[in-house]
Amino acid sequence: MSGVDDVARTAHLLVALDFDGTLSPLVDDPMTARMTPEARAAIDALTQAPGTTVAFVSGRSLPDLRVIGEHADDSPVLLAGSHGAEYWTPDGAAGGDVDPDAVALRDRLRGEAERLAEDVPGAWIEPKTFGFAVHTRTAEDRARAARLRAAVDERVAEAAPSWRRRDGHDLTEYAFRTEGKDAAVAHLRELTGATAVVFAGDDVTDEDALRSLGEHDLGIRVGGGETAARMRVADTTELAALLGDIAHRRAAARE
Repeated sequence: MSGVDDVARTAHLLVALDFDGTLSPLVDDPMTARMTPEARAAIDALTQAPGTTVAFVSGRSLPDLRVIGEHADDSPVLLAGSHGAEYWTPDGAAGGDVDPDAVALRDRLRGEAERLAEDVPGAWIEPKTFGFAVHTRTAEDRARAARLRAAVDERVAEAAPSWRRRDGHDLTEYAFRTEGKDAAVAHLRELTGATAVVFAGDDVTDEDALRSLGEHDLGIRVGGGETAARMRVADTTELAALLGDIAHRRAAARE
């Protein structure tokens, strides 16, 4: 397992992790997502390992990421929310300032999407700092859910052609900020002075970060799907075990 060996020995390791589907199972109500006990134990071990920084890198808005990550002001875990458009470090939060015109357009398009979703039982619209997301995981009629996504696609394409569109697990997200998780990892690498990065994720949006990794880094895909990752694990449980192993190796190497 040469990739694990390499990152276990590096001088300063950044472990940057997606949250939903990576540390927490995917759930119908996104705000009920929480780390599994195994994932939490692995994160605790990594934050205590020498020369190691942990960060959550998520498409969630920063306030929501802090809630689901049960993230306190004294936490050593860094945060990159909104795919890298918002950050939290021990010095505070950054990146939340937005243009009033962009906010007004966001609110108008989100309102239109909410009205369209009223006709699709089980579908709902998630407010986000820089846009919104259309969720169809719990939609009762898949055909009507597909028509909802198409209708919102059309509205956004007409009114906000420069917005970034992302597909995820049973959701489509629209945002007027275009940062991706590759930019988040690059910023966190520079911020921490990391000599290597471990990044793990389970969705299409995580591939931006996975493709950006260098030869001394380790990318991990959780679950199925095409990936640029060097390693694949089956699920959150297997990832937690791997992260725990990395923490153990880094602690043992300094003893």
